[in-house]
Formats: sequence, structure tokens, C-alpha cells
Amino acid sequence: MPNTIEIKNLSKEEKLRVMEAIWEDLSRDEETVESPDWHRQALQETKGRFNSGEEAAIDWHQAKNDLRKRFE
Repeated sequence: MPNTIEIKNLSKEEKLRVMEAIWEDLSRDEETVESPDWHRQALQETKGRFNSGEEAAIDWHQAKNDLRKRFE
């Protein structure tokens, strides 16, 4: 397993790729990963904003690309 010194040497793009790989691995068995209460609340708030038209949905691939560009 990489230690924090090795992780510090990764580029932001590489770090995001590692995070995506970890998340993908964890989400394969989503029944064993319990969402914390604060996350459930944040999702409910977002859903409320979406339902009221205050927030719009965007394509997941576009969202990832936008985040990558922001953190490059």
C-alpha cells in the first residue's frame, strides 16, 4: 500500500484517478457501506433544490471533467 509520502508525489490528476478507483471498488458492495447521517441530509437538501428548480442535473462524465479541470 502506498504511504503518504508516495501519495504526496502524485499529480492531482493521478490522485483523482486513485480516488475514483477506490470509490469504484468500495461501491461494488454498496450494501456494506452505510451512508452517514450528514450525507443523507445533504442528499435530501440537494433533492429539494432540484425538485424546486433551484438546481439542475448535469451529465456525470461532464461533472468529473469539470472537477478535474478545477483541480489541475
